[in-house]
Amino acid sequence: MTDTIVSLSVLLATGQASSVELCQDYLGRIAQLNPLLNAFVTVNTDQTLLDAAAADARRAAGDIGPLTGVPIAHKDIFCAEGWLTTCGSKMLSNFVSPYDAHVIGQFKAAGMPCLGKTNMDEFAMGSSNETSYFGPVKNPWDTRRVPGGSSGGSAAAVAGRLCPGATGTDTGGSIRQPAALTGITGLKPTYGVVSRYGMIAFASSLDQAGPMAQTAEDCAWLLNVMAGHDPRDSTSLERDKEDYACDLASPLAGLKVGLPREFFGAGLTGDTARAVEAAVAQLQKLGARIVDIGLPNSKLSVAAYYVLAPAEASSNLSRFDGVRYGYRTPEYGDLAEMYEKTRAEGFGPEVKRRIMIGAYVLSHGYYDAYYLQAQKLRRLIAQDFVEAFKECDVILGPTAPTTAFKLGEKTADPVQMYLSDIYTIAVNLAGLPGMSLPCGFDAQGLPIGMQLIGNYFAEARMLNVAHQYQLATDWHTRAPLLEV
Repeated sequence: MTDTIVSLSVLLATGQASSVELCQDYLGRIAQLNPLLNAFVTVNTDQTLLDAAAADARRAAGDIGPLTGVPIAHKDIFCAEGWLTTCGSKMLSNFVSPYDAHVIGQFKAAGMPCLGKTNMDEFAMGSSNETSYFGPVKNPWDTRRVPGGSSGGSAAAVAGRLCPGATGTDTGGSIRQPAALTGITGLKPTYGVVSRYGMIAFASSLDQAGPMAQTAEDCAWLLNVMAGHDPRDSTSLERDKEDYACDLASPLAGLKVGLPREFFGAGLTGDTARAVEAAVAQLQKLGARIVDIGLPNSKLSVAAYYVLAPAEASSNLSRFDGVRYGYRTPEYGDLAEMYEKTRAEGFGPEVKRRIMIGAYVLSHGYYDAYYLQAQKLRRLIAQDFVEAFKECDVILGPTAPTTAFKLGEKTADPVQMYLSDIYTIAVNLAGLPGMSLPCGFDAQGLPIGMQLIGNYFAEARMLNVAHQYQLATDWHTRAPLLEV
C-alpha cells in the first residue's frame, strides 16, 4: 500500500473504501511483515476493527472530520486506555494503561482507529532502536541496518507501508533522525505545542511529540489533530488553534534559507552532502535565496545534551521502583532489596548508563561543574538561533551525518552512537520546531534526509517549504520493496 493520509481521506469521503476495509488491509500487511521488521510491539485486531466500525458509523451519521476513519499507529510511549504501554522496557512490559494520553485522546476524538503500538528504544533512550526490550527494529530498506531511534518502530512502520502515519516523540532528534534513515517525513513541533500529558517522560524540558508520515502535507494534517492546549500539562502553551496546512500552497519566492557552515564540515558523508546541496539547488529554482549563517555553539550541543537529558531522566525514572505498577522482582528480602533488584532487572544497559550519569551530574560537588554549565551552554545555543533567524526564514542542513548504519555497528561505542544526533540536538535544547524530509539516496540505495529548522511557532512555514519541495521532487514517493 502506498496511500498517503490525505489520499485515504479522499477514498473515505468518496465512499471508495470504508475504515474497516482500510484497517483490514493494513492489519494484513502488519501480520505478514512485522515478523521481519519488528516495528510493532502490540497489535489488537479486534479493538482496531471495532474503532474502524465506529468511525464508519460516524461517517454514516454525518459526524465527519477530515481524518475520520483514517488509521494510525502510536509510539509505545503514549499511554492508551486498555492497551499495553511498555515504553520498550521490561520495566513496563505488563503495564496496561488505565487512561489516554492527550495525544491519544485527540486522535480518538478525530475518529482515527489505532493499528497498534510501535517499538522504540527503551524509555526513548537511543539512536538506533536497538535498546528495546522487545528486540531491534529493522530498516525496511535493508533489514541488516537500523531504522534510527528512538521512534524507529514508527519510522519503519510508515516506510514499510504498515501504516499511513504514526506518532513519535523527539527529545534530541528521535523523530527526525529515524525519518531520515527510513526515507519518510517527520516533524518535531515547538516545545509546548503538543501536550506531554500521558507521554512517559524521559527528559521533560526536551520531550515533544510529533507526526511521522510519507509527506509534509500528511504531517500538517496530523499536527492539526495533535496540537492544542491541555491544562493537565503545565508546559502546554495556551495558543489559538492553528491550521498547519493553510500555507502549503504558498510559493517560495523571496524565501531566505540559512545554511549553517557548522553543518557541512567533518563527519558528513559525501553522498549526504551532495544530496542536501541538490535540495538547496532545487529550492533556489523555486525562488528561495540562500544565506550563509553561523551557529557557533552548535558544536557544544551533544555535550550539553548528554548532561541535561540524563539528569532529567534520573529524576523521571525514579518512579519505576516495583511498588505501584510495572515489573517487580519476584524474590527479595526487604524493601531496599526490592528496589535494587527491580531496577537492576527491569532497566536495560543504556537506561542504567543514563540514570547513573544523571545522578552523578546532579550530585553535590558536581552540580555546578556540569549541570549548571550545561544550562548556560543551552542558553548560548538558543541565542545562536535567535541571531540566525534575523537573517533567514528557515535553516536547512542534513538531518544525520550518515545514512542507516548496520545493526550492532555502534552499540559498543556510546559516543559514536550519540553523534548520530549531532545536527538535531540543538533544536531540542532551543525548543525550536524542526523536521526531516527525504532528499535522495546514497550509493547503497539508502535514504538521505534533509532537516528544516524554523523559528518558534513557524511549523506552517516549514511545512510550506517542505511541501513545495515535495511537489517538485519524488523522493518521498519511493518505497522499499518488501514482499508480502
